[in-house]
Amino acid sequence: MPLPVPPLSSRNVRWRLALAGAVALAFAFGAWGLWRVLSPASGDIRTQLADRDRDVRRLQAEAEQLRQRVSTLTRSDQISRDANRDLQGTLAERDEEISALRADVAFYERLVGATGQRRGLTVHSLRMQPQGEGGAWHFTATLTQNLNRGAVSAGQLTVTIEGTRAGRLQKLAWTDLRQQPAAPAVGYSFKYFQQVEGDVFLPAGFTPVRVAVRLVPRGGAATEQSFTWAEATRDSDAPATQ
Repeated sequence: MPLPVPPLSSRNVRWRLALAGAVALAFAFGAWGLWRVLSPASGDIRTQLADRDRDVRRLQAEAEQLRQRVSTLTRSDQISRDANRDLQGTLAERDEEISALRADVAFYERLVGATGQRRGLTVHSLRMQPQGEGGAWHFTATLTQNLNRGAVSAGQLTVTIEGTRAGRLQKLAWTDLRQQPAAPAVGYSFKYFQQVEGDVFLPAGFTPVRVAVRLVPRGGAATEQSFTWAEATRDSDAPATQ
């Protein structure tokens, strides 16, 4: 006959309940851990690496766009600087042209204006320009007259230059300056003004001090005007056209 089962005490019941709860808790914890491992959203390394790779490519693309933008802006800035420099140069040239035109207008007003001083044949200005080595110089003499309006002034022009050589004063005649025994004079013919040009040659060791321009008209007495070398080598404000 079966043995009788002793009755459970309240202490044993509590111990068994506690043990059952611990087992259930351990099972639940293990199931949660297994779910974390097998879940597709569990922070899989491949997924994270793929996400990071996409982020890297996106950042690289943005960086390349920024570099291209900086390069474009740099080129635009350089183009703007070059254009501004060219514009400044053009404006400077225009200012010089305006200044020259104003000088021409002033010259014409003095020459043919109603209030201009009446003068006979005269040398308005003389300009000497070096022509490289060898002592060659190019001269430009601006001749004017407004005393007899409409009348033609014609004649011949020669140049002489005074200076020093080897510590002594020396005067070079037209034939010396042209290096020709019978060098012809330069002719002129005009109503109001004319620029007469020619070339002269200074010997080695000669230091010029003064230039004299002699005009011999077809009718009337010859005239002569002198200019210091400093005046003759300074730019003239006379116009370049007849």
